[in-house]
Amino acid sequence: MASELKVEQEFSKVIRERRSVRKYDSSWKIPDEEIKEILAEAILAPSSSNLQPWRFIVITDQEIKAKLLPIAHNQAQTTESSAMIAVLGDTEAYSNAETIYGQASAMGLMPEDVAATMAKRSREGYSSLPKEKLEDIALVDGGLVSMQLMLAAKARGYDTVPMGGYDAAALKELFQISDRYIPVMLIALGKAAVEGRATNRLPLEDVVHWNGFQA
Repeated sequence: MASELKVEQEFSKVIRERRSVRKYDSSWKIPDEEIKEILAEAILAPSSSNLQPWRFIVITDQEIKAKLLPIAHNQAQTTESSAMIAVLGDTEAYSNAETIYGQASAMGLMPEDVAATMAKRSREGYSSLPKEKLEDIALVDGGLVSMQLMLAAKARGYDTVPMGGYDAAALKELFQISDRYIPVMLIALGKAAVEGRATNRLPLEDVVHWNGFQA
């Protein structure tokens, strides 16, 4: 019970101390291996039918960051943070269904015949959806993995800020991203030079409705 309480307290501390940080210590460099560890924790997030549509571009090269700067509307964290992470959503994630469910079967997570059935159902079901619906799914799942990434970073003592202010078309052009993928957001990752500003939240009773909804 004591260990469970400690974990709960640590998690509560992480979510309460996370801030959107826009000023970073540009001399602080997070090792690539540690960024990989953060991403490995991020991709444990849930996704529709476990198709995991997220893709990431990790940008640590200063010359590439400089090219990204005007695309991100000259926000200073673009070049000052240790890394910029572009989160993308794969609108054809269903094409990986056989691989994903095949791995699940090989790991003993489900019988082979169940895996084959689920893979077939996922591929056929999602491939029949309109592009707009597939984009909606990719955006929702991309939001889930992005939040998990930011919390994983904070748990390691690092700071982040989600960035929706950027030119998505220019981002796709810079990295030659095909129309199969849609930009979800940019995330700056690094060590704060100036602590992020604390923000307030609406009272719980203003945002939670029980067994119904009244605007």
